Amino acid sequence: MSAIVPITNKKVIILTAPSGAGKSTITQFLLANYPNLAFSISATTRKPRGTEKDGVEYHFLSAAAFEGHIYQNDFLEYEMVYEGLYYGTLKSELNRLWQLGKTPVLDIDVKGAIKVQNVLGEDCLSIFIMPPSIEVLKERLLSRQTESAEAIQTRIDKAAYEIEFSSQFKAIVKNEVLEVACAEVAKLIENFIK
Repeated sequence: MSAIVPITNKKVIILTAPSGAGKSTITQFLLANYPNLAFSISATTRKPRGTEKDGVEYHFLSAAAFEGHIYQNDFLEYEMVYEGLYYGTLKSELNRLWQLGKTPVLDIDVKGAIKVQNVLGEDCLSIFIMPPSIEVLKERLLSRQTESAEAIQTRIDKAAYEIEFSSQFKAIVKNEVLEVACAEVAKLIENFIK
């Protein structure tokens, strides 16, 4: 792997996709192979799943705490992604990573990604991870066995809607073969950071 060189200006990498398209797996690949990239920990009001820990996978906040941050204008972007569930990117999280000399990688939903792209413009690279098909997406979500059939259908309906926005991003990478998608994303990032 070639090294992604740290930069002095404040660049950001955004990976977005419908749930189950593979953006988190691709993000993990990038973080394992490029030490100058760092995961931007999003804030959420949802409860931790499985072994998730506060401050590692997410900053888990109460609805009142999250809304307090909204009131204080602490978010670069936030969204009520599902009814009653907020997700957002705290400005302090990006500043923390930039101070470490890292390039933040945001693994966020489509609406949030559009907002960040609109705010940061040329200082961000936004990549939409396209699933091979809605059918494959459904199979991936079912195989997780973390949600009810109703919750999975909600995610599938949302995925079909989100795919309509894919053309608004600077790059689209189809995740049919994970290794190929990872390599494509890495190349895009290397070219952006140079």
